Amino acid sequence: MSRVVKVEPLTTARALRGPFDYRAPEGAVVGTRLVVPFGHRDVPAVVTGLADDSEHDVVDVRKVVEPALPPELVDLAFWIADEYCSTPARALQLMLPPGGARAKTALYAEATDAARDPEVRLTGAQRALLDSLPRFTGGDTAALRRLEGRGLVAIVPRVVRRVPLQVSVGAVRERPRPTVAQQAAIDRLTAAGPGEQLLLHGVTGSGKTEVYLQAAERTLAAGRSVLVLVPEIGLTPQIVARFAERFGDTVAVLHSQLSAGERLDEWMRLHRGEARVCVGPRSAVFAPLRDLGLVIVDEEHDSSYKHEGDPRYDARGVAAQRAAAAGAVLVVGSATPRPESINAIPRLQLAERVDGQGMPPVRIVDMRSAPNALHPDTHAALMGARKAIVLLNRRGWSNFLNCQTCGHAWECPQCDVTLVLHAAQREMACHHCGHREPVPRRCPTCGGVSIARHGTGTERLADDLAQAGVPVFRLDADVGRGAQVLAAFGRAERGILVGTQMVAKGHDFPDVDLGVVVDADSTLRFPDFRAEERTFALVTQLAGRAGRGHAGGRVLVQTLDPEAESLRFAAQHDSDGFLRAELGRRRALRYPPFATLIRVVCGAEAPGAALRTATTIATGLREGEPDSGAGAQILGPARLFRLRGRERAQLVVKASDRTAAIALVRGVVDGVAGGREHRGVALSVDVDPQ
Repeated sequence: MSRVVKVEPLTTARALRGPFDYRAPEGAVVGTRLVVPFGHRDVPAVVTGLADDSEHDVVDVRKVVEPALPPELVDLAFWIADEYCSTPARALQLMLPPGGARAKTALYAEATDAARDPEVRLTGAQRALLDSLPRFTGGDTAALRRLEGRGLVAIVPRVVRRVPLQVSVGAVRERPRPTVAQQAAIDRLTAAGPGEQLLLHGVTGSGKTEVYLQAAERTLAAGRSVLVLVPEIGLTPQIVARFAERFGDTVAVLHSQLSAGERLDEWMRLHRGEARVCVGPRSAVFAPLRDLGLVIVDEEHDSSYKHEGDPRYDARGVAAQRAAAAGAVLVVGSATPRPESINAIPRLQLAERVDGQGMPPVRIVDMRSAPNALHPDTHAALMGARKAIVLLNRRGWSNFLNCQTCGHAWECPQCDVTLVLHAAQREMACHHCGHREPVPRRCPTCGGVSIARHGTGTERLADDLAQAGVPVFRLDADVGRGAQVLAAFGRAERGILVGTQMVAKGHDFPDVDLGVVVDADSTLRFPDFRAEERTFALVTQLAGRAGRGHAGGRVLVQTLDPEAESLRFAAQHDSDGFLRAELGRRRALRYPPFATLIRVVCGAEAPGAALRTATTIATGLREGEPDSGAGAQILGPARLFRLRGRERAQLVVKASDRTAAIALVRGVVDGVAGGREHRGVALSVDVDPQ
């Protein structure tokens, strides 16, 4: 037995690195969770290694905490710390079981051997009660307690599972017969070797989910487990329902909308092996599944797979690493796959919809001379549609307000951005920090009362359409209750679903006969090399929501730039053409997948501190780059807009050697983080920034 455990205390300090040695408690293994004395306090910790002795004087741990982490998750945490320029402690915190809850217990009654004695005298009611056992007791337990007093019944507490609503199984639908293309994809996935990666590129409505289900079924039959990642569980309830229908109680869901108790119970079922299929958004990639055989990443193009906290991991990359380490097959699926995936992963194609319907015709609507948010042709089409989905990727009523007398614009006091008007709440809000204030009656600068509202958001558009007498359902981050809104829209005989990009996320409504994209080129105006990709994906995904039923459908795409290449490709449903052009552009400009980008952001309350620290980091990177072998170009530093009261500055590293670039950045950032002159400056490293 090892006498020493190597321990990572779960602290957030970047400059503090373990492991640290402690005296091994009985039965400790890699993954054992502890509470250890560290400095002047007790902190949670995880065992990451074992040793026979230590060169230091070791002390006892305070206590052992159950359950332990699977060793493979400990290995994954170290990989994440390396790959995303973080620390093992921060990465290990991602792996922990849900906190803030305990197992739920209820009283459980069982008959004892004495109850089977024919000499025992019982009333008819007592005999009937004994015949109903075993069972959980509830309400009036007086009769059972009397039997317990006679030694005929044992009443003991037992753990009761809290079942998430999403796992409740409704009517089981008839299993569809796969199309020829689906069957070919299923067979190819089943024949894939350990660690093999495949891209399922299927048009919207081509039946990718059924391919996932049958591949999962064969994986389970082979005695292995399945991990299924989806972008946002509240907006993709259909895929959760499909897996629950097919596999029943062996499915567990993990996501933040569950109660703490539900999350704990689902995590423990996976940890014990009672559930062998886990479905969830990006954090589910850390589910404690054993003997992983298949990893599925649905809608792999979706940016929500990127985590915004430290470590800034990409769940798609973590899923690939988990699959490789476990010898599992990885399948990523999308109608609009990322150029990075097309460039790196062998492709399986589903080129047609399973219902035999063609893709809906798409018309680009020129808005350069249109006076309103909706073109007259678009408005007429909406009034005549049975069901329509309208995408406007902008929340609120108006983008900003300004005084028509002096030009004053209302800005957030904490962030260098304008406030967005939300009419229903009678307030203006910052979409970055959440600051809110009442709608102004007069200008604070000149006292003028002539205040103009500029731009249209989903709230205003939904209100305008509702006044035309059509039932309107709104779906955006201000409304919440995404699943309920989608369900209500699905039940309605007629209506218009208005929302942000949420409305384009994998929904299957066969009676939608019109899709509309408002201000389709707005994403093209962002200073982002992925702007073309995001615009193409957004329009294509929205177009895929229309025309799934026998009545067919059509799509209108409003834009101020009708000649934009990404919109033209989307209108022609030409994914291959777009990807060829996009990969050519990125190769020429040395963007991913032909280079790695790493972004370093510094933030501080003290004026000038963020830019000074960013300058120090940039200098260190330039000095270290010649010896790194990274082939790196250092861009910046440059100021960013103020956010939550903190000044910010950033720099970007563009490199040809990913591993060398990550090592270079980690070394310089860790060195700066440990310097006293930069105390008070928060440092964030983002590998593959989105």
